[in-house]
Amino acid sequence: MTALALAPARTRRRPFFPNLRRPLYPAIESESVDPVRNPYAPGAGQRPPELAGRDRELQQFEVVLERVARGRPERSMVITGLRGVGKTVLLNTFKSMAIQRLWGTGKIEARPDQSIRRPVAAALHMAIRELAPRHRAPERIEEFLGVLKAFAMRDPAAAKGTSHWSPGIEVPASRGRADSGDLEIDLTELFVDASAVATDLGVGIALFIDEMQDVQAADVSALCAACHELSQSGGPLIVVGAGLPHLPSVLSASKSYSERLFRYARIDKLDREAADLALILPAREEEVEFTQEALDALYDAADGYPYFVQAYGKVAWDLAPRTPITLDDVKVSTPEAEEELAVGFFGSRYERATPAERDYMHAMAEIGDEPVPTAEVAEALGRKPSSLSPARDSLIKKGLIYSAERGLIAFTVPHFGRFLRAQPV
Repeated sequence: MTALALAPARTRRRPFFPNLRRPLYPAIESESVDPVRNPYAPGAGQRPPELAGRDRELQQFEVVLERVARGRPERSMVITGLRGVGKTVLLNTFKSMAIQRLWGTGKIEARPDQSIRRPVAAALHMAIRELAPRHRAPERIEEFLGVLKAFAMRDPAAAKGTSHWSPGIEVPASRGRADSGDLEIDLTELFVDASAVATDLGVGIALFIDEMQDVQAADVSALCAACHELSQSGGPLIVVGAGLPHLPSVLSASKSYSERLFRYARIDKLDREAADLALILPAREEEVEFTQEALDALYDAADGYPYFVQAYGKVAWDLAPRTPITLDDVKVSTPEAEEELAVGFFGSRYERATPAERDYMHAMAEIGDEPVPTAEVAEALGRKPSSLSPARDSLIKKGLIYSAERGLIAFTVPHFGRFLRAQPV
């Protein structure tokens, strides 16, 4: 991609994109642009005003919902992609679609230091609470809640007395069901019982898992086994996960059949048409337009990544004196947008790394923006590959890099290499 040249930054921080000179022509006179009505939303998991470029994934999930509703066998679903491409937004949209069909839904965010037993129990509790008012047999709900409570009470933290969490279920805990302490057995039994409650109502249950690559290895195995059992029995419960690009390999390393267990959807940056729509349609709702040159410049700056589209669009709107928003406005606003990205999107991640980890990432950045061989990183640092394993593994655990394939690593954040090349080593 040809980098967009940008105007000099107003602070001492060196921008991580080349500089642009301001144009000589005057702005078009028209109505003012009100910052209060700015429609763009660059936030973590925050839905943009126009969810552009994701029609294929939305249609795929609609098919999943419809097939499950008709009692047809269907696979659970996994969304993968880099940071900032809208995985969480899409996951939340899927959740809304399931709720519209009166499904029971629950959502968790995986953490590498936490078993999924407690979060899954809380999520399924929420799902069953959504279904309970419509169930004609209260005793069936109470029976399941007893199983759910027994499952939750086998949480390792609760067993060690290090957690004061309570499932908030008033019925007594059941015995002999989902309480063995073996998560694979317990989760399978819990999913089967939950799907039976949904079957009574002719609907389904959807469990959404964000940051799924952070699920502990043993828990991934249990989750796959439970989904495998549901796929064979045809129970109306699906798991919808979202994670970084290496998530499929994490699942495959756990269970060989995971490749056939999930429907995989890889999402990436938006094409030009979708990126333009993400800017144009919300602006038109507020009677604001962009010139074609402004759209060209914004696409070059954002490179089609949804988070960047929102970030650059928001600042361009805030600083534009009038509509239409012009190339001149984009040139003026881009340094400020980059400063915000440098601090909030890139810098916050960079600060989490240790000095040794930063050296590793700087070496990656100097080699290139595509996945780079670990051997080349070691060579650039003048070290043996084995001596760099702790730094590499720690960066993977922190979600800053991922193993694209054996022997190759890449940044989880778009344009992170360009940001690092602008930082002092």
